[in-house]
Amino acid sequence: MRKIGFIVVSLLLLAGLASAQVPTSGNVFFGYSYYNASPLPVETSRTNLNGWEGSFEGKIIPWVGMVADFSEHYGNASSCILPVVPVGSGSGQSSCSNVISHEQNFFFGPRVSLSIRKFRPFAEALFGGGHVNTNGFGSDTSFATALGGGLDYKIIRPVAWRFQGDYIQTRFFGTTQNNVRLSTGIVIRF
Repeated sequence: MRKIGFIVVSLLLLAGLASAQVPTSGNVFFGYSYYNASPLPVETSRTNLNGWEGSFEGKIIPWVGMVADFSEHYGNASSCILPVVPVGSGSGQSSCSNVISHEQNFFFGPRVSLSIRKFRPFAEALFGGGHVNTNGFGSDTSFATALGGGLDYKIIRPVAWRFQGDYIQTRFFGTTQNNVRLSTGIVIRF
């Protein structure tokens, strides 16, 4: 009988400790995203891509949460390949083409935030991967990092509006790309 009592008390204690580890609050974000990137493996000018971003944050403690962040961007990139011209032979013609680009990023990591009246500034360091698909250059998947932050403005108790900026680094086609992502949209807090 003592053994059964000990097991029941132990299970209740462990269940209480386990439930304390489950996030009790957090938020869901979804909105428009602008992405300034260089997704191609050749020298190109920066490309402006448009798309969406969504994230889910579960709070570990009131000012620290774990984030799952997903985004997808679409657009056209202009790619010019300059010919190698021997010295003294004149100039060659460059070959330019318009390339459709589609990039997806997925990140996970910590977010630190602080609520000040109607405002909640935050900073985040996220790690994950990216996948780019281009017509003409193929597709590639690579490790990616995102460092950034933003500001939530509370509209009513469970609803806020978010402004967010991230520096994203990818390594597609064996080269490093340094990109900027700006997002805005609705936040639902729970």
